[in-house]
Formats: sequence, structure tokens, C-alpha cells
Amino acid sequence: MWDFSMRRALRLLLATMPFIILRCAVYFGISVAYVLITGVGAGVGWGIGGLGDSSFQASATLWGGVAGFGLTAGVMYFLREYILYVVKAGHIAVLVRLIDQQPMPEGKSQISYASSIVKQRFAQTSVLFTLDQLSKGVIRAVTGLVQGLTSLLPIPGLSQIMGIVRAFLRIAVGLVDEVILAYAIRTNSNNPWASAQTALVLYGQNAKNMLKNAAWLTLITYGLAALVFLVMLTPAAALVYVIPGAWSAGGVIFALIFAWAVKAAVIEPFAIACLLQAYFKVIEGQTPDPAWDERLSGVSKKFITLKEKATGWASGSTTVDPASSNKEQL
Repeated sequence: MWDFSMRRALRLLLATMPFIILRCAVYFGISVAYVLITGVGAGVGWGIGGLGDSSFQASATLWGGVAGFGLTAGVMYFLREYILYVVKAGHIAVLVRLIDQQPMPEGKSQISYASSIVKQRFAQTSVLFTLDQLSKGVIRAVTGLVQGLTSLLPIPGLSQIMGIVRAFLRIAVGLVDEVILAYAIRTNSNNPWASAQTALVLYGQNAKNMLKNAAWLTLITYGLAALVFLVMLTPAAALVYVIPGAWSAGGVIFALIFAWAVKAAVIEPFAIACLLQAYFKVIEGQTPDPAWDERLSGVSKKFITLKEKATGWASGSTTVDPASSNKEQL
């Protein structure tokens, strides 16, 4: 049914407990920041609204909360590279070592050991971030190719079904880019762009198996996240009443934020541990198929960019411009 062991994934999470604790600190810290700054914004709005009537005060409180929420979201946007570099990539580095049954060095913490591996492989945050963004674009192209092949089947009503499938697959491939980063770490490559190119070709030639595993994990992770959301509704609703001029949607919003924190801190690492097992299993003994390399070059400009960066890195002429990379389209 799938190519991973959930029991082994749980063991891997327990073995990387320092990173689970770090993820909890980071993501729950983000959640608390959202709640506190949103509350401060609502409080400021409530105070300003006291200069007018009750309707004006309610409106000012709402917009103050929205401003606080937006401010926090803006700060988190600028921290996304740091979180990817220190938290996600570091955790992946340790998971890869444990999956390959390599012992951790004595006298050195998991986090510092992982940081040294990530720095060695990716040099700077901009390299890792750009590589991650390019990989996501190519993965979407691979998913599109698989969907395109299915759409050729003469089955009545298939187009409507495929619309649902496409929406589901867009969510299902959300963590596959981290598997691509894991391949670069596992192969000890000195050229992260070239290793990502190879990893993506291997992913493409095994796309159906990988999408199957990703689909199952999406059902599992979002099912668990939904349960967390339901559990969080009551304490989140209680938080709303502490905020001046509490609004009815606040409880749902805060419950979603805390559910997201649990998902990012604990559920996603579990899914990644499962996906890594599946990917390394399905590609074992395989070599990249040149036909898939050509196929990806034909449908994804980001794959072409990745190949160019791999060549540039080998010749020592690669420069990284994350802003321009983000603007590239498939």
C-alpha cells in the first residue's frame, strides 16, 4: 500500500528529540507571537475606538487585530529562509544519517552537528532557499506530467474527477522538496544544484510511486491536524475573551494557528521521515534516466535554471539571486 514504516518513522522522531524540541520552540513561539501581537493590535484599536461610539470602537478593534496579525505575518515571511536553513534542513540532515544507520558523533549535539552539515553542503541560506524554490517548481511540473497522462484516458467524467485529484496532489507534494534536499545531504555532494537535478530526475521516473506515498501521508497528516484543531478550539476561544472587543472568528483563527504549529513541529517531521524512507527505497539501485532529464527540461524552466546553476557551480561562476529565482515561472 505504501513504501514506508510508520513505526520506524516514530522511532526516528524519538531519536531526533532535540530537533523536535527546537521545532516546538520555534513554531509555538510563532503562534504565541501571532496571538500576542494580534491582541496588542486589537487593544490599541479598542483604545482608539474609545474616542467614538460603540460601532466605531468595534471596527477599530477589528482593524487593530488585523494589523497586528499582518505585521507578524510579514516578519515571519522574512524569517522563512532562516527557519528552512536552521530548523528544517538541519533536522533532515540528522534523519538522513539515522535512516542510513550512521551514528551521531560523540561530544557534539545533534543541532550543532546538523548545522555543520548544512553549512558544508549549502554554504549560505540563499543557496538552500533558492534550491528549495526551484525544486518545488520542478515537482509541480512532474505532477502535471503524471496528471496529463491520466487525462488522456477516455473515461466519462474523468475531467471532473481529475480536478479534485489535481487539488489534492498540489497539497500532497508539499513536502517532497525537502526529500530533494535530503538527497543532496545523503550523497555528500559538493554541488547542491547537480545533486538536486539528479534527485528530481529520479523522482520523476518514480513519480507514480512517490505520489501514492505522498497522497497517503497527506490524508494521515491533515487528519491528525484536523483533530488537533478540534482540540484547540476551546482554549483558543478562551483566549479571544481576553482580547478587548473579542470577535467571534478569533477562536477559529487562533485554533488554526496552534493546529498549524503542532503540524509543523511534530506531524510534518513524521511525514518527512516516512517520505524519506519511501524515496530512498524506490530509487535504490537506479540511475537517472536521460529521457526524464529531457522531459523535465521541456516542461520546466526551473529545471533548466537548476541545470545551469549546476554547471555554473562546477565552474565556480554560480551566483545566487533569490529574488530573481522566485520570479521564474514553469
